[in-house]
Amino acid sequence: MAKGRKFAVFDIDGTLIRWQLYHAIADALVRLGFVEAGAYGTIRTARMNWKTRGASFRSYELELIRIYEAVLADLSSVQLEKAANAVFDEYKDQVYTYTRQLIAKLKKDGYMLLAISGSQVEIIKLIAEHYGFDDYIGTVYERVGDRFSGQKTVPSHDKASALRQLMDKHQLGSENSLAIGDSLSDAAMLAMVEVPIAFNPDRDLFKKASQEGWRIVIERKNMIYELEKRNGKYQLVKAD
Repeated sequence: MAKGRKFAVFDIDGTLIRWQLYHAIADALVRLGFVEAGAYGTIRTARMNWKTRGASFRSYELELIRIYEAVLADLSSVQLEKAANAVFDEYKDQVYTYTRQLIAKLKKDGYMLLAISGSQVEIIKLIAEHYGFDDYIGTVYERVGDRFSGQKTVPSHDKASALRQLMDKHQLGSENSLAIGDSLSDAAMLAMVEVPIAFNPDRDLFKKASQEGWRIVIERKNMIYELEKRNGKYQLVKAD
C-alpha cells in the first residue's frame, strides 16, 4: 500500500525510554513486595555478569524473562498494574532527547505515531498515551479473571507482521513513512519504511544498517551525532 496517511513507528525500550521497561517492571515487583527478593537473586547475578561483560545482554535478558514468567503465576493482574504504574512514574521522563524531539516534530507534521515493543502492554499503554502515540503493540500475558494463565502473545518477535497489522488497521501507506529502533529485532520493521533510522544501534543492527545504507543516529551525554552513507562510506553530517 503506497498511499495513505503517513506514519512513524517507534521501538520503545532503549529507543525512547533510556532503560528496558520489561526489566524495570521486574524490579518494581520486588520493591513493592510482590515477589520475594530471594527469587530475584539469580536476576541480579545475571545482570552483574552482563554489566561486567562476563555474559551477553541477551543472556541476562533471557534469565530475567524466565524468572519473571515463573513468578507471574503467583501474581494478580492488580499487582502487575501497580508495578506498571510505579515504573511509569519513575521512567516516563527518562527519555532520549533525539526521539522526544522527533516525536514532537512528527506529531506537528501530521504523522500517525505507532509503538511496537516487547515490554508488557500494561506499561507500553501508559508510555504511549503519555507521548501521544495513536496506537501501540506490546507483549500480552493472558488473563483469566484476576490471574495470569501462563499464555502470552509476543508480537515483537515479528515486528514486520506487527507493523503490517497496524498499517492494515489504520489504512496507512508507506510513502514518507519512518521507523526507528536500536536492535536487530527492529531491522525487519525498519526495512518496511522509506526512512529507517538505527538509533544507538547494537552491533548487529549497526552492521545491518551499514549494509543497507540506513541513517544512523547516536546520542551520547548531551551530544547527538547523525551519520549518513555517502559514496559508500558513513560520514558525520550533523551534530547537535
